[in-house]
Amino acid sequence: MRLSEPRVAPLPEDAWPEELQTLMGPNAVAGNAVNVFRTLARHPGLMRRWMVFANHVMFKSSLAPRERELVILRIGWLCRAGYEWGQHVPIGADAGLSSEEIRRIKVGPVHSDWSEADRALLEATDDLHRDAFVADDTWATLCRHFDEHQRMDLVFAVGQYNLVSMALNTFGVQLDEGVEGLERP
Repeated sequence: MRLSEPRVAPLPEDAWPEELQTLMGPNAVAGNAVNVFRTLARHPGLMRRWMVFANHVMFKSSLAPRERELVILRIGWLCRAGYEWGQHVPIGADAGLSSEEIRRIKVGPVHSDWSEADRALLEATDDLHRDAFVADDTWATLCRHFDEHQRMDLVFAVGQYNLVSMALNTFGVQLDEGVEGLERP
């Protein structure tokens, strides 16, 4: 974690405006919302609009869940977003990433054990993080493995989680209870 305490304090669910309680449903009522949502609850209009896009990336993307989590974890690692990493390690495992693959995500596309498709996803993530552009050779490899919608969803997934990582890091969103953060060498 970059900050040991939040710059934007999480808002307890019982203080959420009714529109957010409705938007978040049972999580808000039961007090089960995670800190990212408690923090964004400080700006209800932003949260409501952001949730539409976030829901597409997480639940309606044409990328398979394993592929989506591979790039989310990679961009989280590149952005040094401990909260994002901690939340998505178990999601990635549930999506089919092995503990060895999750460890390798930290090494990136240079690790020799990735398939060509996985390496291309990681290279695209690195390209977007470094240069806001997927290199031609990486794009050509992506074209061999992923259709047009998947390639578009890939770019937006990396962009979404780069943005989320910036917000989490800057706002100082703290780890939720029981979640392990990012370990760096």
